[in-house]
Amino acid sequence: IRPLSYRAADVFLLAFSLLSRASYENISKKANFFAIPELIHYAPTVPIVLVGTKLDLIEDRNYLIDHPEITPITTSQGEELKKAIGVAVYIECSSKTQQNVKVVFDAAIKVVLQPPNQRKKGRQATKNCNIIGYKYVKIIQLKANLFIGYKYVKT
Repeated sequence: IRPLSYRAADVFLLAFSLLSRASYENISKKANFFAIPELIHYAPTVPIVLVGTKLDLIEDRNYLIDHPEITPITTSQGEELKKAIGVAVYIECSSKTQQNVKVVFDAAIKVVLQPPNQRKKGRQATKNCNIIGYKYVKIIQLKANLFIGYKYVKT
């Protein structure tokens, strides 16, 4: 039933927690075997943006001191993951402080509006893609901590 929602999507956001090695590995391991091939099969023209969440806690020294068992995911690791799974953009953000949240959505809009010759090979532009305004955003969930996309509906 999940693939039925892919057709109307303009962009997918793959998100992981910057504080959770398991969340990062879900993207790095499962994305290559499950999520990315599924998205490419059912929505080959839809770009993907990789998002690292909980940036506020990465920058909070007290939190990291209080939780020594946590080994945060670095920006360079996020960039490596972006290259490994072949997605368009990687951005770190915090929903709590709103840091870079607008950047995530701006990047999502930008990759949708890019001409086809600027996209990664194997992916094509969506026909008649005029993004002006949206009525609502719907989250498509795979697992509790892994959402993969937003469905934009024109107003």
